[in-house]
Amino acid sequence: MTTLRIAGTLVLAQAASLALNAGAALGADLPQTMKAAAIDRTGGPEVITLHTLPVPKPAADEVVIAIDTAGVASWDVYLRTHPQAIKHSAFPLVLGTDGAGTVAAVGEKVKRFKVGDQVYSYSWDNPHGGFYAEYVAVPAERVGHVPQGLTLQQAGAVATTGLTAIQGIDDALRLKAGDTLIIHGASGGVGSLALQFAKLRGVKVLATASGEDGLTFVKGLGADAVVDGRKGNVLAAARAVAPAGVDAVLAFAGGDSLERCVEALRAGGRIAYPYGVKPDPRPRDDTAAVIRYNAVPGPQEFERLNRAIEAAKLRVPIEAEFPLAQADKAQERVEAGHILGKIVLRIR
Repeated sequence: MTTLRIAGTLVLAQAASLALNAGAALGADLPQTMKAAAIDRTGGPEVITLHTLPVPKPAADEVVIAIDTAGVASWDVYLRTHPQAIKHSAFPLVLGTDGAGTVAAVGEKVKRFKVGDQVYSYSWDNPHGGFYAEYVAVPAERVGHVPQGLTLQQAGAVATTGLTAIQGIDDALRLKAGDTLIIHGASGGVGSLALQFAKLRGVKVLATASGEDGLTFVKGLGADAVVDGRKGNVLAAARAVAPAGVDAVLAFAGGDSLERCVEALRAGGRIAYPYGVKPDPRPRDDTAAVIRYNAVPGPQEFERLNRAIEAAKLRVPIEAEFPLAQADKAQERVEAGHILGKIVLRIR
């Protein structure tokens, strides 16, 4: 009996120790409150104000990330004015769909991450609010390890844009070496990455941008040819690259200039564009395939993105950085347009 009691006591002690360690991993040391840029109503950039909010706790399948850098993009502006577009839209609503930082806590079912890991994440309609905050809790399946060669600042700029770019090249258009492609809107946050991934795949790229600075920018990223999408002769530039018509168009901007890109498509070509590009492109040739897509996060998706980032030695152009307290100014800059690369919020 004595031996059984001692053994039982040891088992209980070990279980208690494991429970304490698990509790620490779950975030027992997290602060109670955090600073976050959130909205209490719809409106202009001025409705984004600094709030003090509770630090989210992870569910069993979630991680809490101490955010270093968050991306700022046109879809954040859209959610500021149309929060009803997402399910988890209660006020105060913390904006932001992506960012990078360090894992601060993990749920009990999370196996791929541990406290201290450097990670980046894209989570549209995140249950606990967005990334304009010191901490965010995110489903672990929407998180990836920061790839080699990127800083946290750079990783914070590429989760949404990188997934959108690589999935447009690989999944929507299925481009291969020797194909010809127009990237319309190649100087923006997504286009500047898609250009580099297309070149990684051996694709010949005609990049559209606006202004001399935009043309110089995309040429420096590796475009084979460039043309001003607003003022230049897109069709002539495309014919110089592919006399019989280009194989595909990847559109990150809409309008009349996109229609001119579509005119340069060969019979049976492909057009891909992410949700949010308006109006929808309409090819004249009814043999053309039109693919609308959304970026999809997931463990395999982040692994593929990481391989592409590392193989391409990706350049992550960041035009401007704002502190968390100036999230309103960051969105004003996005709304002003003509951004060469990405706008970010520096949280830490």
